[in-house]
Amino acid sequence: MTTATSGSADLTRVVAPEEASSGTYDVVIVGAGIAASIVAHELSKEQGFRTLIIEAGPGHVMSQEGYQGLLETFYSAIDKDNNAPYVKNPNAEMPRSSLLKQLAPGETNPNAYWVQFGPYVSDSSYSRVLGGTTMHWEGKTIRMLRPDFEMRKRYGHGLDWPIDLDVLMPYYRRAEWEIGVSGEVSSQRAIGAEFEKDYVYPMHEMPPSYLDEVVGKDFNGMKIRLDDDEYELNLSTFPQGRNGVPNEAYKRWNDKKLFEPVGSVTFHQAEEGERCQGNTNCVPICPVQAKYDARKTLAKAVMTGRVDVLPQAVASQVHFDKENGAVKEITVKVYQDRDRSDHRSFTVRGKIFILAANAVETARLLLESALRGNLKLNERIGQHLMDHPYLLAWALMRKNGGVGRGPLVTSGICNLRNGSFRRKQAAFAVDIHNDGWGWVDGSPVSKLMDAVDNLNKYGPALRQELVNRISRQLLLAFMVEMPAERTNCVTVDPAYPDALGNLRPKIKLDVPDYSMAGIEYARNLSRLVFQRIGAEDFTSYDPQNYGYRTYNGQGYEIRGGNHLAGTHIMGTSSADSVVDSYQKSWEHPNLYLIGAGSMPTIGTSNTTLTITALCMRSAEAIIKDLKQYPAEIRSGGK
Repeated sequence: MTTATSGSADLTRVVAPEEASSGTYDVVIVGAGIAASIVAHELSKEQGFRTLIIEAGPGHVMSQEGYQGLLETFYSAIDKDNNAPYVKNPNAEMPRSSLLKQLAPGETNPNAYWVQFGPYVSDSSYSRVLGGTTMHWEGKTIRMLRPDFEMRKRYGHGLDWPIDLDVLMPYYRRAEWEIGVSGEVSSQRAIGAEFEKDYVYPMHEMPPSYLDEVVGKDFNGMKIRLDDDEYELNLSTFPQGRNGVPNEAYKRWNDKKLFEPVGSVTFHQAEEGERCQGNTNCVPICPVQAKYDARKTLAKAVMTGRVDVLPQAVASQVHFDKENGAVKEITVKVYQDRDRSDHRSFTVRGKIFILAANAVETARLLLESALRGNLKLNERIGQHLMDHPYLLAWALMRKNGGVGRGPLVTSGICNLRNGSFRRKQAAFAVDIHNDGWGWVDGSPVSKLMDAVDNLNKYGPALRQELVNRISRQLLLAFMVEMPAERTNCVTVDPAYPDALGNLRPKIKLDVPDYSMAGIEYARNLSRLVFQRIGAEDFTSYDPQNYGYRTYNGQGYEIRGGNHLAGTHIMGTSSADSVVDSYQKSWEHPNLYLIGAGSMPTIGTSNTTLTITALCMRSAEAIIKDLKQYPAEIRSGGK
């Protein structure tokens, strides 16, 4: 292990490329997000195993100074999309919604990383940095419901899992400890989630925001009918991966010890950290590191001395043994400067190889490897791409709702996550956004500029105008279920290389009618909600928006949920899937494909908690595989 400088006065412990290519690792992992960090941490507990993590992005975020630099980049950015904290890096590009536009037939967005031809264009994104997309995630940690694992069997849509909820239950509990979840179990049970008897979360729930209380006072108890069933709707708080108040009752689940939240983190430091301070820009970055991100787990793994990290290293080709299908090595391109494409190429070797780059990048790497190596891989790689389509609806309330107080989302409507209606339309969950119309029109900045430039407001009149126009804003965000369909997919095309010569992902992602039926119902429900609480509906959808989609003669703007899944789904055999229930490749005996890409369905739960649980289970299988190797045999293909 060496210490290398990456950024101004910003020391990050990284392995030198020469050591990375020397063939001394038991496990090689591509990617450094939540899936990679969980598996690396689990492996690091086992004496004798050495792991190398290859990360396409820079390593400077693993210091307080580096993190502060991300904050400053975000604060100064004009376009504050999900990747606003990160300077553009052509060598490891990320999707950015600020670069998108509506497409004409045959046209693609010229400056965007994803190659999309439309007519529907998704603005989903992910971050290619240490910590992955948990650096900008919302923090909601919701367990999947039992029916979510049997969508085909129960409702005739999507796919079924090869495992059920009971298999994941103990891993969900471990995942909630690792992430550090704040929540109230009773409210989750009331909407269908299942837990062990007397279980509590590590920390008490994030209290509802003032806005939640204002909305809930008029809304709670609202009754609606759907598919001949009656539902009573109420707001409930979301469990969240952010530091709150440790729960004394959790000691019985934690060796009689109180849960200790982790805050700011580096490779040589993991301090007890800040509690959530209610910043509404926790997406795209938490200013005080109170929100969990995968760097906190990664740091613990690295501090064991058994996990090395190689940043600014882009995996470009997986090499397979043509006789037995085993992975022999991975070619990596290491660049020194994000503004220059010159790089060094070398190979890394190990016993077990794990691709954890995310649903899009893992599929892209395998498909490019097959193309360059003239190989035929599992035909389902890249297929069944899923996401959560979001429909927004917005209104002005009659009274001041205190917009801007609290984290981005603290409560929502979760009564319609399951029911017999799923035979006909998608389920959904609803967020109450504490940042007002920020996702819609860039408020409050847009409202401030309009008040000054167009209404000539200033001084006390300006303050009153902003109070009137911002504090009463209400945004409902409907997160809608999307089933797996083979036609939604990731492919590659030699016509679209990136700066390093790797192929960019070509994305085909349309919203199926099953989801559109849920979106149609969601919009109608939003009207009923606004009527009940006496809010004035300002919702309107622009036909020129890149996410515009029509259904039954009505148009909707559909946003991406950043919950990309599928592309290497798990199943019962290679005939119906890419990996088994442990996320191990059917065709390649030393290859694991881990993360949301393995999920056959996503239901109405944010994917991070389930990813964490799945990867903890996979780590057990990986350790078992490694222990089958004689101790004296090192990696390197021997």
